[in-house]
Amino acid sequence: MKNYLGRMIVLVNDYDAAAKFYEKNFGFHRLSDTTSPEGERYLHLGTKGEHALGIWLMQAVGEEQQQRVGHQTGGAPLMVIYTSDIIELYQQLIVNKVSVNKKPMLGDSFRFLHCLDLYGNEIVVVELN
Repeated sequence: MKNYLGRMIVLVNDYDAAAKFYEKNFGFHRLSDTTSPEGERYLHLGTKGEHALGIWLMQAVGEEQQQRVGHQTGGAPLMVIYTSDIIELYQQLIVNKVSVNKKPMLGDSFRFLHCLDLYGNEIVVVELN
């Protein structure tokens, strides 16, 4: 038996704005973008690969979910994204006016920064050495 992570759900107000954010800033691709017969949209973003780990963007429905958009982890980081070049990505985030709340920290065995998505969710970006 093999088990692996598939998707993490991120609540959003606007599918297309959220998709654009992750595509533009992190180079993610649309793994799936379908609409059910009932009109529910299923938009998955991520990297390519056999078992591509990804983000499932989910439209917040109802007052409770709306209140959690941008705060679904209670102030803890929402996710960790790995990069091959933290400095290049940092410069790209700055150009794209993404809020970087912890500038790059450069250690011997790691480099990381923290930024916010368009809703205020905190993302940790890590370059492993």
